[in-house]
Amino acid sequence: MKKRIVIGQAGGPTAVINASLASLTEALAPKHDVTFVLNGYEGLAEGNFLEGNANLLERIQMYKNVPGACLGSGRFMSSMEVIEKMCWQLKYIQADALIMIGGNGTMQALHLIEKELANIGADLQLIGIPKTVDNDLGGTDHSPGFGSAARYVAHTVADSSRDLMAMNNFEQVRILETMGRNSGWLAGASGFFKEYEEEGPHFIGLPETSNTHEQLFQSVEASLKSHGQALLVVSEGMFWKDSLNAEHKNGRAVLGGVSAQIKSSLEEYFKISARAEVLGMNQRSSSLYVSESDKQEAIEIGVKAAHLINENVSGQMVCIERISNLPYHVKINTTSFKNVIKEGERALPEKFINDRKRYYEWLRPLIGDTLSYPPPLRKEDNIYASSIDRPK
Repeated sequence: MKKRIVIGQAGGPTAVINASLASLTEALAPKHDVTFVLNGYEGLAEGNFLEGNANLLERIQMYKNVPGACLGSGRFMSSMEVIEKMCWQLKYIQADALIMIGGNGTMQALHLIEKELANIGADLQLIGIPKTVDNDLGGTDHSPGFGSAARYVAHTVADSSRDLMAMNNFEQVRILETMGRNSGWLAGASGFFKEYEEEGPHFIGLPETSNTHEQLFQSVEASLKSHGQALLVVSEGMFWKDSLNAEHKNGRAVLGGVSAQIKSSLEEYFKISARAEVLGMNQRSSSLYVSESDKQEAIEIGVKAAHLINENVSGQMVCIERISNLPYHVKINTTSFKNVIKEGERALPEKFINDRKRYYEWLRPLIGDTLSYPPPLRKEDNIYASSIDRPK
């Protein structure tokens, strides 16, 4: 049976979100009528639809390798009044299914839409496609977008570390701040390419751990004494001071700024020159650092969502189930919206926090490549530094 399928994107974009969209529409278009909703849930509430004619469907395929969210995305606070408007819009255009690509907020909204549609007697299929660079979405081993963002962070920290080594008579401490919200998956990935003691990060600050001034100061002092510089990586959700407040926009906390606070504290305490840098939107938008496995899984997830439509499945989010790590093998599966919501924000597990090598072994298939620089030269005797243990 031919269905009218409404498709949208919501939340922060990733480098591979359009790959899921392109594969989804390519799989659906031969059998169904596709309607796109522009600008996420806000567009859905306002009835901002675009019919998927042949020309538009062809153009969507051109975005498969393009970062951002080509339909428009953004943040939008979905009150029950707004949820009701969304449902009536779907009923008005006689939609048979709604597929939204997004993260935690997207899946929560789909669950609320599911309940409201039942209240008004509308029978629609609802499918969620995961994406998030933060990797904090429950119900899945990892989310499309995370692997590419982790690859960007790991490469950037490795390169920035070599830059800092060269400039340590001018700048002794550098603090790099990553995305991640309340989870430390991205910040934790920053040391993936670390091979020598001189290389950063020399400290990683995570939202999941208590980070005292004393612990950080000790790490910095030890690195300054041993190497003449210290490179720190902190997650935007790391708690540092009681005065650290998050700005709220569209019902969502906008985190950030912890690196600048740490910079001030370190400069005052050590009387040295420090620099704070927020890695910024390149973490989620850099096309140069797209992981091949990340892109391929994003494509496969889009195809799986199309199959669910054909199988009349509803109330499910497509997910990734890891079967094995070596060799790397995953199964594209499903989990209910209820389960995703029940799991809540997915934190970096304690087993990975306590055993960084184990985390990097888990992470390796997602980042997808290796980087090996020659060992740093030790200035005091001009011999090569010794290597530290790292997973092969």
